[in-house]
Amino acid sequence: MLKTKNASRRKRRHWHLRKKVSGTSAIPRLNVYKSSKHIYAQLIDDVAGVTLVSASTVQKDAEGAKSSTVDGAAVVGKLIGEKGIKAGITKVVFDRGGFKFHGRVKSLAEAAREAGLQF
Repeated sequence: MLKTKNASRRKRRHWHLRKKVSGTSAIPRLNVYKSSKHIYAQLIDDVAGVTLVSASTVQKDAEGAKSSTVDGAAVVGKLIGEKGIKAGITKVVFDRGGFKFHGRVKSLAEAAREAGLQF
């Protein structure tokens, strides 16, 4: 698989971000990844190396999120927020994955905040 210039720049931005952002069991990391077709979010405990909660547009319970659009990202954000609250997680640190904070990433973050997550 050939890497594009933008993909390698995103990876470099993500490495710089991950130096400072780390999740624990008390305050997990909310990781966001977006592809051209879907958007994914995970709550991760980096100390134990475990994914606590995940949501994406691929899952069946993300109805209304047909593809990776701003509206689909909002559905995933709401879903990850609800699942996080159900698992007893209220505070998270946000990891945008090297993506710019606008569009789909911003929509997901705002929906997660509205669902009850604090970051």
